[in-house]
Amino acid sequence: MSILDESIARLDGTPGTLGSITAGRPALLVNVASKCGLTPQYTVLEQLQEKYADRGFTVVGLPCNQFGGQEPGTAEEISEFCSATYGVTFPLTEKIDVNGEARHPIYQALVQSPDQTGAVGDIAWNFEKFVVDAAGAVVARFGPTVVPDDPQVLAAIESQL
Repeated sequence: MSILDESIARLDGTPGTLGSITAGRPALLVNVASKCGLTPQYTVLEQLQEKYADRGFTVVGLPCNQFGGQEPGTAEEISEFCSATYGVTFPLTEKIDVNGEARHPIYQALVQSPDQTGAVGDIAWNFEKFVVDAAGAVVARFGPTVVPDDPQVLAAIESQL
């Protein structure tokens, strides 16, 4: 079973799967938060969405409140913040856990992949990034402080287009 088959709702509560959100396209999956020092990465994530959407790629934000309580808002508050502050047009999912006993099944699979340093396991912090191919296989994993337009990230995205 692919991570694309895993059930996850959109931020507005619409049920679906990760595959219905990515629409069968390669994607950059990012656990996001609204009140983090790394939150300005939303700007570059939106730039990537704008740059690559027409080429069959999407960014997907997966809100998570597990790191310092930095995503405390309701779905409506998260949506409003992302839209008004960063002009986010890429899809956002319901708020999920990425670590621990309640870790979402998508992240149960994702954390098995090594990051750019070779580390596997738990998500370190907000804004950890996974490039996945159209079938949902992880192509690359990048730590939170690796900016979305880092040449390594861009090369991983480009390899899927």
